[in-house]
Amino acid sequence: MIRSSNPELDLTISRVIRAPRSLVWSAWTDPASLEQWWIPAPARCKVVDMELRPGGSFVTRMSENGGDFEPHLNACFLDIADGERIVFTNALVGGWRPAEQPFMTAIITLKDHPDGTDYTAYVMHKNNADRNMHAEMGFYDGWGTVVEQLANLVEQRVG
Repeated sequence: MIRSSNPELDLTISRVIRAPRSLVWSAWTDPASLEQWWIPAPARCKVVDMELRPGGSFVTRMSENGGDFEPHLNACFLDIADGERIVFTNALVGGWRPAEQPFMTAIITLKDHPDGTDYTAYVMHKNNADRNMHAEMGFYDGWGTVVEQLANLVEQRVG
């Protein structure tokens, strides 16, 4: 799917999650599960819309410090390959409508690994300035935290 990585435009985070791919997939595709890990704690997440199909909307809200839920992500799913890949972008919103301020496209891949699941989040940006801004906003800390939260959730389910 990705022809070649471009370090000037792309950010990537990977880790092995010690749980079967089916559990990781379920945590990604079940709104109640996604709410438990999608935003770095102690902030809370609410899934407003999650239509798991190409053109479907992916809308989340977040609450920090117990406050009101505010906009977090308004995106569109581009591709769903059951158990293997989720692709979404905030360049579009549900129904393929153009977004006001496009910023990134993310490709989440899940592959079998001897110790569980090889999880990769590959995030592409339209220009180097957006890529650098995302890195400076804390891409590695933020996305790293949520991947850790995801791993903790599904690894507990393995028991």
